[in-house]
Formats: sequence, structure tokens, C-alpha cells
Amino acid sequence: MRITHWLLSALTLLVATLAAPWLLRPAAAAEAALSPRDIMEKVATTRKLDGSEAVIKMTLIDEKGAKRERELSSATKLFDGGKTEKRVFRFLAPADVQGTGFLVFDYEAKPDDAWIYLPAMRKTRRILSSQTGQQFMGSEFTYGDLNTPTVDDYTYVLVKEEACAGGGACYVIDATPKSKETATADGYAKRTYWVAKGNFVPMKILHYGTDGKLLKELVAGEVKQLDAKKKRYRSLRNEMINKQNGRRSVFEFTKMTFSPNTKDEYFTPTFIERG
Repeated sequence: MRITHWLLSALTLLVATLAAPWLLRPAAAAEAALSPRDIMEKVATTRKLDGSEAVIKMTLIDEKGAKRERELSSATKLFDGGKTEKRVFRFLAPADVQGTGFLVFDYEAKPDDAWIYLPAMRKTRRILSSQTGQQFMGSEFTYGDLNTPTVDDYTYVLVKEEACAGGGACYVIDATPKSKETATADGYAKRTYWVAKGNFVPMKILHYGTDGKLLKELVAGEVKQLDAKKKRYRSLRNEMINKQNGRRSVFEFTKMTFSPNTKDEYFTPTFIERG
């Protein structure tokens, strides 16, 4: 009897020991769970490259399927310890837009600064924060769509988790502007993001107007890791679909290079005025 009692005690202790990690795991998982805001912070961070240089093909597709193509070069670089990303675009072709330049200072915690140079006017014009909802060079992208939204300007709700269209799992998150000023500048009352769990790249974004109607859908693809050390990713194909008129615009990076030593002089109004 004593032996049987000893065996039962030993078995009980063994089971308790083996079960302990499993009993603790849900709590640990809960502590490690990311909030919707944490996820969107990672979205903002994972795309930040110390520097990059690229060539982009921009295709404008009307409601009948007719296409117009434009080619532009771009460069990005981080400043202020990563709190500011400066980006410059210069149109290379066709002739009617050649030499047009666009410069952005994308700040982490305040409204962005942006300038556009129009060769026909030989003048650089500043783009006000209230104008970021305007179309970028006739495309379905707005000036604001090309920037990274300030995380603190929005409230976030995790709607669900589901499979991404291209495979893998996605967080589905609603982002709503905290102020009327932000909504007006954006031109959107809400965005819904499908964020890939593995790399925190938005694979799809739905844009809604103040009347609740779906205005546009962004579909991303060809995701590439450009900085393995810091785990930085970019989607090399982005298509914006206008759900109101059927028009589409596609940004395809035909060349993309991780380039931390990109020249500072690229990110000045003087540079975009060189045409």
C-alpha cells in the first residue's frame, strides 16, 4: 500500500509539473498580444528604410481599360534618428510630365511638408496639409496616400483575423481619424487595413468616405525584404482601385535598391527644380 501511495504521489507531481507550462501559456500569450495600435506602429516602422533609390512605372487605367504610362525615379532617406522620412519623386517620361518633381518631408508626429515643381510654370508650389486629399498627378492616389499616416491621429479597432488574399494570416484593423481636421485632410472617414502577421505589411486597404461609402481599395503585392538586419519590407506593386468610377492606378517598382548613403542633396526644393 505504501508503494502504491508513493507511486500515486509521484505521478501526481509529474503531471502537475508537465501541466504547469501549459497552464501558464494563455496568460503569457495574453501579455504578449499586440494591441491594434501596436500593430499599426509596426506597420509604420517596417517600411522605414535608412535610404532607397528606385524607378517606378505608373500606369493610369480609365473605366474603359485604356492605359497611360508614366515613368519616374524616387529616393527616400531617414533623418532625425528615423523620425522624419524624406522622399523625392521626379517624372522621367512622357514629355508632358517630364521634369515634374515632388518632395515630401514625412514627419512622425506632426503634419508633413510637401512641395511640387511644375516645369511649365517654372515654379515650386507648397502643398498644404488641407490639400493632401487631392489627386497625385491625375492618378487615383492622393498626395496623402503616398505618405505614412501619423499613428497618434487615429483610433484603432481589431475587427478580426483572417487569411490574406495572397496567403498567410492578416490582422483586419479599422483606423478612424480622431479629429475632423484629420478626416478632412485625408478625405476619408475610415480606413480598414489587412496587415500581414509575418511582416506587418498592409496587403489591402479600404478607404471610406464621410457618407460611409467605399471610395477606393488599395491592393499590394510583390513584397520584398530590403533590409534583412532591421527587417524592413516594401510592397513593389500597389494598385489603387476607385470604387466609384472604375478607374485604377498602378505603381510598380521596376528597380528598388536599399541605399543608406543616398545623397542628402536629393531632398531639397532646389533639386526638384533642376528638372
